[in-house]
Amino acid sequence: MAKSNDTTRNKSTAANPQDNTPPNAQHVWLAGLGAMAKAQEQGSKAIEALLNDGLNFQRKSQAEAQQRLQEATERLSHIASDFGQQTTGRVDKLEHLFEDRVAKALHRLGMPSLLDMQMLNDRVAQLEAQLAALQTKAAPKTAATAKTAPGQTVPAKPQAARAAKRPKKTA
Repeated sequence: MAKSNDTTRNKSTAANPQDNTPPNAQHVWLAGLGAMAKAQEQGSKAIEALLNDGLNFQRKSQAEAQQRLQEATERLSHIASDFGQQTTGRVDKLEHLFEDRVAKALHRLGMPSLLDMQMLNDRVAQLEAQLAALQTKAAPKTAATAKTAPGQTVPAKPQAARAAKRPKKTA
């Protein structure tokens, strides 16, 4: 009986030359063939699954990139506004410094300041109001003394006499 088993073994090894390979290598070979057969059977399904996985990954990465871009934009806009405020403060300081120096230079040259001009305008307006009040009081007196006959002229008083009769004003 042992001989019959040996002869069947010899026949099977002659028919399949890969039987001489160790069992591990044969298993790897068969697993590779099985994977290839499955890939052929389910090739389109596998490609679709890979495409879906790729699209999902792309969407996630784009969403992450947009979120990071938004965060960076917010940080940069905050930095820019801070920089703008600092720049505005510095420009204001420089502007005030320039105005002060110009005002000092004009003062040294004897130019009146804006406040001096306003005070002079106020004083002129006050004097004009006083003059108008004096003219309205003097108008009835001159109308009464100017009653003369037609054709007559009022003799003119010398200016020295007029000046002597006027009360002197004190400022």
